[in-house]
Amino acid sequence: MKIFIDTADLQEIKEIASWGILDGVTTNPTLLAKSGRSFQEVIDTIFDLVDGPISLEVLSEKSDEMIKEAKGIVAKIPQKYQKNIAIKIPMTPEGLKAVKTLCKDGIKTNVTLIFSANQALLAAKAGATFVSPFIGRLDDNGQEGMKIIEEIMEIFCNYDIETEVIVASIRHPIHVIDAARLGADIATIPPDVIRKMIKHPLTDAGIKSFLKDWEKVKK
Repeated sequence: MKIFIDTADLQEIKEIASWGILDGVTTNPTLLAKSGRSFQEVIDTIFDLVDGPISLEVLSEKSDEMIKEAKGIVAKIPQKYQKNIAIKIPMTPEGLKAVKTLCKDGIKTNVTLIFSANQALLAAKAGATFVSPFIGRLDDNGQEGMKIIEEIMEIFCNYDIETEVIVASIRHPIHVIDAARLGADIATIPPDVIRKMIKHPLTDAGIKSFLKDWEKVKK
């Protein structure tokens, strides 16, 4: 399973990318606003730091405007990085129209705000490169978020659908384990959850014990 980082915090991306574990980045307008930097500065730096799919979101609501905005975003990215761009499109009828056109134009898309297997199937049929089911938000509303990952993966496997599934809205490390066990293609994970994944009290205790024993040997 590939691991994406879900943030626009350049320091976090730089640090966690240095661990050698990142395969891509997802952002959204909220994350970009929190970064406190200009859109162009953020995306230029992200493309330098991570060699993999980078998702950037459109804000328009009509398909023709989404297409125009998507092409404008692509035009701002240096040619050498354009293979990594994925345009995030909302799961709406207008969004599906935009996905169909962008797919024909060779622009990768990530259909976002998916909350059912039906939506994921329709997005894939329209030509989406990625679909992003939001499991944490489903959990927040009393549903079992991972259940739709199970459904989507079964459907996509049944029909050899090439669209990749990005498990999004991850709240904790258990979500990551569940996504991997179900065979999801990608998990996009907030930095704080990635940091929790790397920690275990027995690891810390073991390091402390080894260092203590080494001090005895040195004497």
